Amino acid sequence: MSIKETQHVEFKSSFNEEVIETLSAFANTKGGRVLVGIDDGGNPTGNFTVGKESIQKWINEVKTKTKPSLIPDVLIVNINGHETVEFSMQEFPIKPVACKGKYFKRVNNSNHQMDLNEIINLHIKTFNSSWDYYPDPNHSILDISEDKVLKLIALFNRDRMIPIEKNVFEFLTKMELIRDNSLTNAGFLLLMKNDSTVSDIELGHFQNEITIKDGISIFTDLITEVEEVMSFVRKHISKEFIITANPARIERWDYPLDAIREIVLNMIVHRDYTHHGNSSVKIFPDRIEFFNPGRLPDQISIDDLLSGTYVSECRNKQIARVFKEIEWIERYGTGIQRIKNYFKNYGSPEPVFENFQHGFQVTAYALIDENIENELPDETPENNDAPEKKGGRGKGRKKAHRKDDAEMSENLTTQIIIETISNNTTITLNELSVQLQVSRNAIKKHIAKL
Repeated sequence: MSIKETQHVEFKSSFNEEVIETLSAFANTKGGRVLVGIDDGGNPTGNFTVGKESIQKWINEVKTKTKPSLIPDVLIVNINGHETVEFSMQEFPIKPVACKGKYFKRVNNSNHQMDLNEIINLHIKTFNSSWDYYPDPNHSILDISEDKVLKLIALFNRDRMIPIEKNVFEFLTKMELIRDNSLTNAGFLLLMKNDSTVSDIELGHFQNEITIKDGISIFTDLITEVEEVMSFVRKHISKEFIITANPARIERWDYPLDAIREIVLNMIVHRDYTHHGNSSVKIFPDRIEFFNPGRLPDQISIDDLLSGTYVSECRNKQIARVFKEIEWIERYGTGIQRIKNYFKNYGSPEPVFENFQHGFQVTAYALIDENIENELPDETPENNDAPEKKGGRGKGRKKAHRKDDAEMSENLTTQIIIETISNNTTITLNELSVQLQVSRNAIKKHIAKL
């Protein structure tokens, strides 16, 4: 045979309960065929026979052992002179389908039993909805903040020609954050009055893999979380001011902040809030790791994600709708491409995207000095005044070429630098280094204090 076992094809040497499990898995995903009487290598077993009443008996067994009941299409196929039976199953419209009380999905060429969260999410998707659309069984309208609702309305009205009226209840109902007078999961997560572990994010600044220098946990509403995460990141990544011949100095962070914000927004919008695990942001000297509960859908690979050849499936449609309305995200499925472009245009290494444990992780790498020096213009034809980035990480770090920093800090005063710059307002960092006979790093430290 020329065919092999795939996501949509399975071989079985005989009819048994595994055939029914596979049919239910096909019904829960994209459909497929089970060829009975074929070994794992794709060859007829030679000892498989089809009795007069066998097919109807097998169809009845599939029907009685699945809920909702499945009725597969069946064909007798002759392969190399041997009879085999082909069971075909289309994707079922109402999902999930159980086999003897268990739920299976098709992943690559094998069946996997679904956990409770997967069962719930698959059922919700059947009705073109998402978890955050449904009423929150644990919270009511009394658990949200009116001030936060008004803040959200202000964000909506920021660039609108026709502003939304500040009627809180009407606004929440229109946005379906309240449905049938009940607060939805999205409504609570976006507007919660008090902290909740449902939305927790762990933030850490690490010296190395095991030594943490600073860390906090945040449990607030999703809109506030975006700014709190960004504030923590800005606090713990480096920023430099590059001195050039121009009057204005150049501000440069280790990471493109627009890309970091896009990653944070993706984390918050696409997180699986039904999972017991928490999100985390870990800042290391050379990278930042962003982790979120909730892996990519089975039908979307990392290659699909990076190439953009996929149809986006939004895990939290209501949350995404709100973020889109306030223009914090653009349109579904474009975030990864924007992140890649931000890093590329900044001259930074491309981040790594991966399914990791029970979730999804993005690793962003710090800008290395050699990229900066390649991008910024030279200040003299001799290339002696090329701006230098603060050392400390990456291959591009340059060592001081005059006196060491300890000696410089004793002999160099802020007043001398001020007087030198006052006498020559266009002086460059390299010129200061040569004139004062000290390293550029020491001068930069004194300038930073100003």
